[in-house]
Amino acid sequence: MDKKKIIMILGFAGFVVMADNWVVSPILPSIAQNLNVNVASASIVITAYMLPFGIFQLLFGYLAERFGKRQVITFSISMFTIAAALCAFAWAIPVLAAFRALTGLFAAAIMPVSLALIGDLFPMEERQSAIGSFMGLFFLGQGLSMAIGGSIAYFLNWRGVFGVYAGLAVVSALLLFTIGRKIPSAKNKDTKALTPYINILKNPSSVIIYALVIFEGLFLLGSFSFLGGFIKTVFNLNNFAIGIVMTAFGLMALLAGRRAGKIAARIGRKKTAVLGLSLAFIADLLLVAMGSVLPIVVIAVGLMGAGFMMAHSTFLTIATEFAAKARGIAMSLVAFCFMGGGGIGTAIGGKIVAVASFHSLFGIYGAGLFVLTVIALLVKSSFHAKNA
Repeated sequence: MDKKKIIMILGFAGFVVMADNWVVSPILPSIAQNLNVNVASASIVITAYMLPFGIFQLLFGYLAERFGKRQVITFSISMFTIAAALCAFAWAIPVLAAFRALTGLFAAAIMPVSLALIGDLFPMEERQSAIGSFMGLFFLGQGLSMAIGGSIAYFLNWRGVFGVYAGLAVVSALLLFTIGRKIPSAKNKDTKALTPYINILKNPSSVIIYALVIFEGLFLLGSFSFLGGFIKTVFNLNNFAIGIVMTAFGLMALLAGRRAGKIAARIGRKKTAVLGLSLAFIADLLLVAMGSVLPIVVIAVGLMGAGFMMAHSTFLTIATEFAAKARGIAMSLVAFCFMGGGGIGTAIGGKIVAVASFHSLFGIYGAGLFVLTVIALLVKSSFHAKNA
């Protein structure tokens, strides 16, 4: 099968999932208003998605080896379609949270399993280019999700956002069921459920990186989750305008992602990760100090996106070296740590906003990012880890 078609089919699935992944933050104020709760209470919808998205990465790494990577991707995008459609019909926050949890569960399979499949199908000399093309489509979904979601919510409503994404997921599922059926996908019935994870975590260097990723998710993703509510509260913008402002995150992440590899080659992985975490810290600092000035908020949102990609792409690259024969497992652990940390950070952030303010949240999480930056700077060998 034409390998370009493989990348396009897998990339489109990734585009849909990533767009859905990041869309709730800009429409959270609209969801809260429509379902008669405050933004802090509505944030449970984000946590409900993040936690299963992270946790089930671990399960799908095993299932993909056991039953076939293409098969698992096809099944997952099909179930994702149903879950996304159900979100459009939620009548209360607990119901929407349950449907978002189901969406996150099946979305968890797409990125790590797709990357593992690309690793199977592309020889080493072609692999980096293939992964770069896939990740470009994947993060294009993130880059456009804010504007797409905000626009749909503005011209229709927040329910329309989930309806549109369900429609896009239908297209992705059809591609996988038809043209995608020709994608080679091996099965390994002897795959062990726990042994690969245990072997990776025996490596002290990998444990340090995963710990950094947990707190990266807690403070960085925890900050991001409340940007939409913060912008709505301070500037009283509509969903379309909120989406446009938050698009700065995705666009800067996309630009930083395309440059991160060259920057890391020039200054080293550690400095690249430290630079990314520093940018995220500066973003929170700007929100606390000058969060009432809209152009400054746009800059802060963009800095947070660039910081996220600089740091996270570095951690992701390092993780691929922890287990040459189980890269899908290693990458699923990264997603588990990042999204799990993000879910915890969002849950704690909701409590902070409820009892204090958005400024308190950004101040606390900004301080956390500063400490994390210092710790990353002090770490020695983990940024040069070899295969476990």
